[in-house]
Amino acid sequence: MVRRIKKKDHEKLSSANISHVMSLLEPEKGQPISKKEACDILNIAYNTTRLNRIIEEYKDQQAFVAKRKSQNRGKAATNAEIQQVVTEYLQGDNISSIAKGLFRSPGFVKAIIERVGVPQVDKSSYCYLPDECVSDTFSRGQRVWSAKYQAPAVVKDEVSVDYQAELLGFEDINYEKKYSSKCYSIYVFQEVKQEQEFFLGTSTGGFNGYSLACELGSLEHLKEYGVDLSKL
Repeated sequence: MVRRIKKKDHEKLSSANISHVMSLLEPEKGQPISKKEACDILNIAYNTTRLNRIIEEYKDQQAFVAKRKSQNRGKAATNAEIQQVVTEYLQGDNISSIAKGLFRSPGFVKAIIERVGVPQVDKSSYCYLPDECVSDTFSRGQRVWSAKYQAPAVVKDEVSVDYQAELLGFEDINYEKKYSSKCYSIYVFQEVKQEQEFFLGTSTGGFNGYSLACELGSLEHLKEYGVDLSKL
């Protein structure tokens, strides 16, 4: 492996762009571009030695990824891989990025999510909970999945008739009678961008909300695979 190239902010050294430049330097047909033109596309200073190193490192990386994928091909998912898939997916990472980190295919990651019973994430529509997640009751402090907000949450209290009677401003509603479902106050975890000064030094924030039990998913079954729910 060659020494890793240090990238400057203005340089366009994405894998896709380097691959594009390589195809132009060695085209199957037609006239190849000059190394000066290649440097311009990558937005780097004209330096053939550095250009060659960038291409060499890219080839090394691609060979390494191909080797790891080949080594993993046909092998069953390990507990460590299942834990990583579940944790990263419920933290908001997409299937493609998780697969890349594991040197596995997106299909492999999706199969784990479906087999283990992980709540699906689709911000464009309401996602129903897997059977493994369905529960009528939850306890205070329990980590759950909010189908409404499509995010992990923690249960604070059951919004029972007695609970409402103790708080000012609440309209007394018997949720079990009206909706055939208990209601809970929850705290929904939400990713916060680091550049927001209000959340300086944190990576997660959140908000308070209320949800019917039918819209909350139990994640207790994921402990069987060693998933640490406190990390969600």
